[in-house]
Amino acid sequence: MDAKITLSFDEQVIKEAKAFATKNGVSLSRLTEFIYKQITSDNYKSLDELPISDWINTIAEEGIEYTKTPSRKRLKSEFYNAKK
Repeated sequence: MDAKITLSFDEQVIKEAKAFATKNGVSLSRLTEFIYKQITSDNYKSLDELPISDWINTIAEEGIEYTKTPSRKRLKSEFYNAKK
């Protein structure tokens, strides 16, 4: 049975992931599920053991920054203020 989750990613990452999924004939949801299955099915004990560990280390070294998406109320307010 499928269950829904909400994830937040950089907009460019999502765009590229969608293109990759489309190119491979799967939905972004199924692509994400496939990646999670790969990670959890091989009994990896740490991030260093994952096949994508080089990518993870690169991100960790560059200090990725996560930002909270502005609320709809704030976006609406900024939009109307910009029109004034």
